Amino acid sequence: MNTKRLPIIGITQGDINGIGYEVIIKVLSDSRIFENFTPVIYGQSKVFSYYKKRFGLEEMSYAVIRDISGVQAGRINIINHTDEELKIEVGISTHTADEAAAAALKLAMNDLLKGDIDAMVTAPINKRSIKSDSFKYSGNNEFVSSFFKDHKALMLMVWEKLRVGTVTNHIPVKDISGAVSKELILSKLQIMNKTLKEDFGIDAPKIAVLALNPHSGEDGVLGQEERDIIIPAIKEATESGIMAFGPYAADGFFGAASWTKFDGVLSMYHDQGLIPFKTLAIDGGVNFTAGLPVITTSPAHGTAYDIAGKGTANPESFRHAIFIALDIIKERRQKLEVRS
Repeated sequence: MNTKRLPIIGITQGDINGIGYEVIIKVLSDSRIFENFTPVIYGQSKVFSYYKKRFGLEEMSYAVIRDISGVQAGRINIINHTDEELKIEVGISTHTADEAAAAALKLAMNDLLKGDIDAMVTAPINKRSIKSDSFKYSGNNEFVSSFFKDHKALMLMVWEKLRVGTVTNHIPVKDISGAVSKELILSKLQIMNKTLKEDFGIDAPKIAVLALNPHSGEDGVLGQEERDIIIPAIKEATESGIMAFGPYAADGFFGAASWTKFDGVLSMYHDQGLIPFKTLAIDGGVNFTAGLPVITTSPAHGTAYDIAGKGTANPESFRHAIFIALDIIKERRQKLEVRS
C-alpha cells in the first residue's frame, strides 16, 4: 500500500435502475472530495451521463479510463465493464441491471485484490434477484468474503458511535436458534474486538452482547440459549481479554440508550440489530465488512426503486460509506507505518 498518495476509492455502480447513480453523482458533485481521495467508478459512462443529465448536472466532467493504470487524480474516473448499450428502466428490477451490477462488482473486486484501489464502496444491488449461475451470492458481504476462505467476516453496521454486528446474517428466523453457537459468538466477538482496535482506533473496546430470547431467557423459562450458549461464550471471551458484557435483552438495551455506553454491540440475528440501528441511523448508516484484509463499505439502504429517478434520494449514507472507508484506510496506514 502506497501510504503517501491520496487513497483511490473504487465505487461500484450497483443496480442501474435504482438510486445508486443518483447518490454517487450527488456525492461526487462536490469538488472538495478530490482533496481527500480519487474516485473510480466501475460501471458504464453512458449510464453515468444519462443520470447526470436527468438530475441537471450536465457540467460534471469525468475521464473514461481503460483500466486502473490510467487513473487521474483530481477528477472522476470511470472504468466501463462493457461498451454495449445498457437499457435503463428506472425503478424496475431487470436481468440486465442485475448482470451489470455483478459485472461491475467483479471488476472492482479484481483491482481491490491486487491492491490497485485502497477500498471499495458498493452502491446497492437487488439482493432478491442478482443471484444467478454466474453470481451465486445474495449480497456484497457474501461476495467479498468468498475470496478470503482463511478469514472470518463480520457484518458491522456503523453510524457515528453506534456499531452493531450480527452473529447470524441473512437466514430465516426459524433457523436462527440452531445457527447460534458458543463458537460462532466467540468468533464474532474476536473479529469485533480486533476491528474496533485496528480499524476504529479504540484501544480497549467494550462490547455489549444481546440475548436471543425475550428478557434474556428468564433463567431458562423463555429459552435456554442464554444459559447454555451465550453466557459461556461471553465468559470465554472475557477470559481471553475481550471486554464483553451481557447478555442484554434487546428491547430494554436500546430503549434505555444503553448502547451509548459501549463501543460495539453484537446482536444474535439480522433484524434484532438492524431494526434499532436503522431507526437510530435514519439516512446515515453504513455497512462495513469487518475481519478481512480489504476494506469494503456500502450504504445501509437498498435500491429504493420507489423513488429512483425522482431526484429525492438522500446521499448521506453513501457519503458516510466513503468517509468511513477513508478513516479505516488512515488507521491501517498509520499502523503499517508504525510496524515498519
